Amino acid sequence: MSAAPRMPTYFIPHGAGPCFFMDWNPPTTWHRMRDFLMGIASTLPARPSAIVMVSGHWLTPGFNVTSGAQPDLIYDYGGFPPHTYELRYPAPGEPQLAERIQQLLQQAGQPSQTDPQRGFDHGMFIPLKLMFPEADVPVVQLSLRHDLDPQAHLQAGQALTALRDEGVLIVGSGMSFHNMRGYGDPRFGPISDTFDAWLTATVEADPATRAQGLAYWDQAPSARLCHPPRAEEHLLPLMVVAGAASEGRGQRVFSDRVLETTLSAYRFD
Repeated sequence: MSAAPRMPTYFIPHGAGPCFFMDWNPPTTWHRMRDFLMGIASTLPARPSAIVMVSGHWLTPGFNVTSGAQPDLIYDYGGFPPHTYELRYPAPGEPQLAERIQQLLQQAGQPSQTDPQRGFDHGMFIPLKLMFPEADVPVVQLSLRHDLDPQAHLQAGQALTALRDEGVLIVGSGMSFHNMRGYGDPRFGPISDTFDAWLTATVEADPATRAQGLAYWDQAPSARLCHPPRAEEHLLPLMVVAGAASEGRGQRVFSDRVLETTLSAYRFD
C-alpha cells in the first residue's frame, strides 16, 4: 500500500455568520470568498481521510477535541434569516482520531481532553458546506485555549504534524482581520492593508522567522487595531496550522476587499 500524500494546511476566512447562504447587500459581497472556499478541495493532492478544523468560536481552558460519532450543529449566530438556522451539515465525527489528537497534545505537554457532547459551530460547518458539500469526510473540531497564547497554539499545531502524512487535512477557520467596529468603516481599509502586508510577509518567510513573528504577532503594525486585545480568537487558528506546517513554506492563496477591509487566506505545504 502506498503512503498517503502529505496534506497541506490551510487558514481560511469563514465570513460573517451564514453569509454565503443568504442575501446580502451588495449581493456580490461574499462571492469571491465563496468561490475560493468551493475550490479548495480541487487543490488537494488527494481526498482527505479526515479533517481537523480549528475554529475561532470554541475556547476552552485546555485544548478540547470533539469526539462524538455524529455531532450536532451549533447555530452560534444571531439575527439572521430563519432558514439559516435550518442549514445542515451531517458530517460524521471520528472518535478514534479525536483520541489520537488528545494523546498527541498530551505528549507535547498541552493539557487536552475529548468532548463527546460538543457540536460543530458555524466557524466549522459554514465553510465546510462550501469546501466539502457532500459532508462525507469525517470531521473533528479542535478548540482554542482561552488564554489565547500564540506560542501554545503554535506548539499544539506542531504536535499534530504527523497527521498530515496520514491524509488528514488541518484547517484553521477564522478571519485575518476581525475588529467588529472596523467592518464597513473606510478608515480601516489602510489599517487592514498594513497588517495584512505584515502577516503575508511573515507567513511566507522561512519557518523559523515565521514562528517567531507569529508568536509576537501583537507587535506587528496595526495589529491591535485589527485584532483588539482579548479578541484575537479569529487569528489564533492560523498559529495552529502554521505550527502543523513544520518546515513547510506558507503562501497567501486568497485576498479580497470585504466590508472595507482586506481579508486573506494562507496555505502551508
